[in-house]
Amino acid sequence: MIEVKNIRKNFDDLEVLKGVNLMIQKGEIVSIVGASGAGKTTLLQILGTLDKADSGDILFEGTSIMKLRKKALSEFRNDNIGFVFQFHHLLPEFTALENVVLPALIGNKNKKEAEKRAKDLLGQLGLSERLNHKPAQLSGGEQQRTSVARALINNPKLILADEPSGNLDSENADELHELFFKLREETNQTFVIVTHNEDLADMADRKILMKDGVTI
Repeated sequence: MIEVKNIRKNFDDLEVLKGVNLMIQKGEIVSIVGASGAGKTTLLQILGTLDKADSGDILFEGTSIMKLRKKALSEFRNDNIGFVFQFHHLLPEFTALENVVLPALIGNKNKKEAEKRAKDLLGQLGLSERLNHKPAQLSGGEQQRTSVARALINNPKLILADEPSGNLDSENADELHELFFKLREETNQTFVIVTHNEDLADMADRKILMKDGVTI
């Protein structure tokens, strides 16, 4: 599904990625581990088209996403990739439902259909009673589950998660981890998860170690 070819990335004189090669299959859950500064988050951001590599290529179902122009790249990202971050990045002035619907509206989806799907997703995540609550009124676990629903609203083929349980207590973290695997079983979506949580890393189909800007 995804082929990463010799990806390199520098920040000024610092070489962060030094020729990363990686294959990820459809429906696979892959964890990426390694010390801070190893290049994990940079690789994830490049995979998600939030940042650009200096050289190399990324093929998504055979298409080079690095050759897409800005507008096409934005459309590709919104249609195919969902993001779950350590910090939920929910918009504080919007309700849980409004936060989840937003990516669908950006993608010009029908508002009524998007709201129905958002309610279904939030219901599956145990948040049916919290639709009209703003982030400040939600617990940390509820905020993160809302961000997962937002990541799923456009039914993306690929979910990228960067320390998704880093700010959660152990109970909420375990629930989130189980949710990822349940979603994979139901939808055959692909997950790439950067994590320092060894339990989550070991649950993955495959664990990739990054060290000094390369995968080992």
